[in-house]
Amino acid sequence: MASRQDNTDLSPTSPGEDSDALLSPSAEIEPPEPVPGLNGVPVRWYDADRTEPYTRITPFQEKNDTSVEFFYKPVTLSALACGLVVLAYVAMTQDVLEEGRDKRRVGVYAAITSFLMFAMIQFRDGPFIRPHPAFWRIILGVNLLYELAMVFMLFQDLNTARQLMVYVDSNLGVPLPEKSYAEDCSLTPKNLWNAIDIFCVAHALGWFGKAMILRDYWFCWILSIAFELAEYSLQHQLANFAECWWDHWILDVLLCNWLGTYLGMKVCQYFEVKPYEWRGFRQTRGIRSKAKRVLSQFSPHDFTSFKWGTATDFLHFTTVVLLLAVFLAAELNPFYLKSLLWMEPDHPIIILRLAFVFLCALPAVRELFQYINDPRRAVRMGQHCWLLLATIVTELLVITKWSKGQFPTPTPPKVKLGWAIGATLLVLYPTFQFGVPSARRYIRKHIKKAKTKSS
Repeated sequence: MASRQDNTDLSPTSPGEDSDALLSPSAEIEPPEPVPGLNGVPVRWYDADRTEPYTRITPFQEKNDTSVEFFYKPVTLSALACGLVVLAYVAMTQDVLEEGRDKRRVGVYAAITSFLMFAMIQFRDGPFIRPHPAFWRIILGVNLLYELAMVFMLFQDLNTARQLMVYVDSNLGVPLPEKSYAEDCSLTPKNLWNAIDIFCVAHALGWFGKAMILRDYWFCWILSIAFELAEYSLQHQLANFAECWWDHWILDVLLCNWLGTYLGMKVCQYFEVKPYEWRGFRQTRGIRSKAKRVLSQFSPHDFTSFKWGTATDFLHFTTVVLLLAVFLAAELNPFYLKSLLWMEPDHPIIILRLAFVFLCALPAVRELFQYINDPRRAVRMGQHCWLLLATIVTELLVITKWSKGQFPTPTPPKVKLGWAIGATLLVLYPTFQFGVPSARRYIRKHIKKAKTKSS
């Protein structure tokens, strides 16, 4: 009889097989314990495994992939010693930098680097182990630093925030004119050619990344159309959202977004069917084989296809709607931040923010998918998902606070009507898809019980 330790599919709180009860013919056969997360049984805080020491918390991986051994040797004390030596040399000598403004700036960078080093060594692992769990710990640390910066900005007024941005880049702090893309909307080859710029490449790359994150064609299409509708409804606030109809639906949706989504999904399909056979570094022979083995460390260890199941039950539908809202907010937030803080669209801060959200969303969406679809193992929401959600919401709070008096143009009635229709459909669909069938089953069940009692 397999023991509980041999059954790795069960969570530490899942009921195992009691061999003593099976061997004793006189023992009473007790009904199985309810499994948290299944058949309507709630998942409570005490269902999680509390027996593992805090130094070995690995909620997603029971052990690291050690096929390349030298990547996984603990070097925490060596890293601490090297970091302190470099820190002391730069801070206490005048050979590198003299005391003054430059050294204050380096001090800020050193504090950030020290925090990220602590995150790399001491944070918990997430769902990804390639190229190394330490890389994703650093990504989590960057997310935490950005969230702390947003919390700090939340307590500043807009003028103070603009003055603070000058310390980051001396070229900031100057008002920028808003550019409209809807000046000449005649559909001519010249206008189409003039509309193709570096932002088209950025669109395609962005949707390639979204396809890698969401791993679902329909989800990407819905998000793409929803973002264009959001631009329509917000162009009275941001002039650069005003685009020609063919710019919205031909260049953006049908060309750039589709191309990026198609290529991203093709990469996802390749990773789904790719066989993963990981041999140890010492088991490979020849310099070429060893180099190939090291380079393969930067490819996925395995790849999970996402089946969001929007129409399966109310939980999955709600999850998809909330995820859609979070992605829309993550897309719209940088447009408002750059407008309020007077930054160009191609400013390094904006580009770095987009890149960091992409890297943070990769493990975050993976954690959300496992939290929804595998509650026996993921008894709580993952740290990447939790922190990224907090970051997006904090950005929204900052934008809401700073936007007071900045966008005086009232919302057009047709925009209000469109949002009202959308909200109504979001309520009616789950009502008829899930609510009405559940009510019918409930009524039939009680009628059947009443007939049984009367008979």
